[in-house]
Amino acid sequence: MDFRCIECGFHIRSKKSLYVQYSPGNIRLMKCESCRAVADEYIECEIMILLIDLILHKPKAYRHLLYNKLDQQALFWKAGISFLVLDAYRLLILSGREEGVSDMWISFPSLTYPKMLMNLIFGNIAFLVTVLLWTRSLLKDLNTFLRCEHILLAIFLSSYFKIFLIAMMVWEFPLSVLLIIDLFVLSSNTVAFKVMTELPLDKCIMVCFSAHAIKFFVGWLI
Repeated sequence: MDFRCIECGFHIRSKKSLYVQYSPGNIRLMKCESCRAVADEYIECEIMILLIDLILHKPKAYRHLLYNKLDQQALFWKAGISFLVLDAYRLLILSGREEGVSDMWISFPSLTYPKMLMNLIFGNIAFLVTVLLWTRSLLKDLNTFLRCEHILLAIFLSSYFKIFLIAMMVWEFPLSVLLIIDLFVLSSNTVAFKVMTELPLDKCIMVCFSAHAIKFFVGWLI
């Protein structure tokens, strides 16, 4: 794995692990050669601390998750499918509210409507293509652009706020909750994109906002 220091993002290529284990339960965390801080303090933290820091949009939490924790190649397709399923459920909720249906399971067959499928497919294609085109435009290094699969994985994983839509199966919320979740997804995508590309924050906001705007526009056209 291509380990990174969660504090400064420095590549730690010379290490096979970010800690040294002397005995079960007795480890010593490695230090970054650049900033001299502990390379990854989340190794000793509970998963709940990581989740809280992800919700708080801390870049170091995203560096730990995307570089030091997960097998990116093995997770790509699973994350992509989960991303589409949650987005389909979002469209299902919108469709059910527009038709005046309160029971989401009764309205589930509406997912087969061509209009809804077109919104799901073409909206997400436009979204992902926009992200990749901006990435190619902003990153001049070809080797960096070849990591587009990793960038898409970061977008998939940082859209985890959509999982809160499942709560609408139990409790009924106003549609404004969808807007709040979409805003959280946008901000989370921005942080993950910045971690993966190391671009300035204003450019990351521009990329993610334009991608979400185009996705919304395509859905509106359909």
